[in-house]
Formats: sequence, structure tokens, C-alpha cells
Amino acid sequence: MKLERVNLIEIGVALLFIAVGILFRLVPHPANFAPIAALALFSGARLPKYLAFAVPLVAMLVSDIFLGFYEWPIALAVYGSFFFCIFLGSLLKKKPKWTFTVGYSLIGSLVFFITTNLAVWIFSHWYPKTLVGLGRCFFLALPFFKNTLLGDLFFVGLFFGLYELINSLVKTPLSLRVTKRTGAISDNEVLR
Repeated sequence: MKLERVNLIEIGVALLFIAVGILFRLVPHPANFAPIAALALFSGARLPKYLAFAVPLVAMLVSDIFLGFYEWPIALAVYGSFFFCIFLGSLLKKKPKWTFTVGYSLIGSLVFFITTNLAVWIFSHWYPKTLVGLGRCFFLALPFFKNTLLGDLFFVGLFFGLYELINSLVKTPLSLRVTKRTGAISDNEVLR
């Protein structure tokens, strides 16, 4: 029977950061100054795969329950851009320097801006389906892009900084061994 190691600190960080993501989406804030792209980048960089996708997805879905959902093609662009940020974060596992972290955050912001505004232009009735309409869509979105950049950089610093602080405070993370099939705890319940 194959055992998988589950790190309680990673689970705790994931739950904490989901709560932070939900909270910062629900409290009043400047438009697009939100934590989800940074949360996705962090999750891809520091959490195992099974948590990397779950953390930003749960934060988005729970907060969208309160904020309201929107047209599915636009939602696909939004959620898809966050999944792209998880991929960018996974690249940080190989190059965990702060310069790459900032660079990937900026790339994630740009991809979010392009994909979501393109989706708004294509799928909404707000802009004519002409080059002028496309230009107007992107031009009017520039103030939101500024907030996206600032929010992503702020929250990247927050999530990566908090993670490093938690790691420095917890010298020996507690771990449990559980079976993949049953979830039963093995004889060595707490390892140091």
C-alpha cells in the first residue's frame, strides 16, 4: 500500500491563503486590486499540485458566490488566466529568485489584461466588433490594468512573504502519512 506524505503546514497555509483571498475580494477595494492572480502564482510555486489548483479555484468560487457570477465565456477567460498564473508559478520552482517572481507576476498581469479584455470585446455587447471597438475596449480598461499590476505585486509580496515568515517560525513541520485510498492515518502519526 503506497503512502503519501501530507504536510500539515502546507494544508494550513493553503486554508489561510484561501481565506485571505476570499476576504480581500469581498472587502471594498479598488477595481482589479485583487489577490487571486498572486495567489495562483504563489500556489504554483510553493504548493504541491493537488493544492496549487485548488487554492485559487476555491477562493474564486466561494467569493464569486457572494459577488455574483458573470457570463461563462468571460468567466472562462478570467479563470483560465489564473490557471496560467499557476503554470508561471510552477516555473518558479526551478528559478526561485525574486526577480523571476516579479517578472512572472507582471507577465500574469499582462495575460489577464489581454485575455479578459479580449473576452469582454468578443462576448459582451458593450463594444462594436470592429477594430475601433477593440481599441476602445482596451483603452477604457487601462485604469483597471494599473490596479491589476499594483494588486498583483502587492499580494505576491504578501503571500510569498507570509510563507517565508511561517517557514521561519516552524522549524520542523508536522506531517502525517495517509493512504491515498482510505485517508487512514498510519502508525507514525506525527513525524518530526
